[in-house]
Amino acid sequence: MTDVHLIDPPLGPAWYPFGDCRPIAELRAGAWLIRERWEAVSGGETKSIAAAPHLRDFAEEGAPAVTPPGPIPGPAVVGRSDFAPSGEPMPLPDAPARLVNDGETVGWCVPAGATWTANAAYPDEVPIDGMLLHGAFDLLTALEHLLVADAADFTHERGDEIPDASVVIGDPADVVLLGALVEPGVTFDVREGAVVVEQHAYVKGGTRFEGPVYVGPGTLVQGGLIRHCSIGPRCKVRGEMQSTVLLGYGNKVHDGFLGHSVVGRWVNLGAGTTTSNLKNTYGSVRLSVAGERLETGRQFLGTLFGDYAKTAIGTLLDTGTVVGTGANVFGAVRPPKYVPPFAWGQDGARVERDGFLTVVSRTLPRRNVDVTDAVRASLAAIYDHAVAR
Repeated sequence: MTDVHLIDPPLGPAWYPFGDCRPIAELRAGAWLIRERWEAVSGGETKSIAAAPHLRDFAEEGAPAVTPPGPIPGPAVVGRSDFAPSGEPMPLPDAPARLVNDGETVGWCVPAGATWTANAAYPDEVPIDGMLLHGAFDLLTALEHLLVADAADFTHERGDEIPDASVVIGDPADVVLLGALVEPGVTFDVREGAVVVEQHAYVKGGTRFEGPVYVGPGTLVQGGLIRHCSIGPRCKVRGEMQSTVLLGYGNKVHDGFLGHSVVGRWVNLGAGTTTSNLKNTYGSVRLSVAGERLETGRQFLGTLFGDYAKTAIGTLLDTGTVVGTGANVFGAVRPPKYVPPFAWGQDGARVERDGFLTVVSRTLPRRNVDVTDAVRASLAAIYDHAVAR
């Protein structure tokens, strides 16, 4: 098996809020994490991610070690974390080669006996399918481009029988249930893409899926319209959701529209939280991050929620809102379009470090996740980095 090593891009406002709280390789592009996409095309396993110094202690189940940049011995594939590969597994050449997409180098093949360095000059090129990501907002562009094929890949598997009381609009072969429990009265509309529900997920009656949709293991879907979404493991969702990515362990169990948004891990959205995803002018959405303005080139863009963010009941979020890691959004029905990390309400107060870790110690065990010393150290480093910016 080939070793895979990933290199995160330099962090800047475009990767906010996720650059504060996790390696870019651990973000979800389509149905899969970027790391998982590199593993799929290379047939390998990720051994390391070269990420920012404040993430060196990053601790999350399944995530590889975070290391400083340095030489990498072959045989290996070295990939950029801001590139989301797609397509079939690629044959790896015996000689050193660059992996190239649309004229840009996005990775390197390092044969046995060779060593990759940041200034390595590899004249040979190997084309690779996928898309370059220019910031966190492009996770939604990746969703639009990659999720149809990602969901369709599951149709080659032999899934469970569709319950008799379900309604299928389109080809029943595009409904893939892999050990999930589905109550009577669920509608699967697969005319635009497959619907995949992974093991131990539970779907309650009154849910309408409009594919492509991916529902990760252990997720609870409690009703509503779920359209063109990628939902990671152990989430709880309900209400109207469209073109949205949930990294995992998210909580949206009440009504409220969530559209064209990216939701980090352990985010809790209060009842009635609603995102706007389209400007009144129908123009391109700009983001505001700590006083910097970013052009996204996207007409539809809701909210980017950093890990551990929370919103109060009835929160209304403007088009192109960015909520920082660990922020508690309350005190205003319409908060500002930029909420700093670990903000406490709207008056400039901040969540205390010990208070944040105390809440984490109560939250994670509710989903049977241990708060180990490594997790505490990781979150403490993330907090210290974010409040020092």
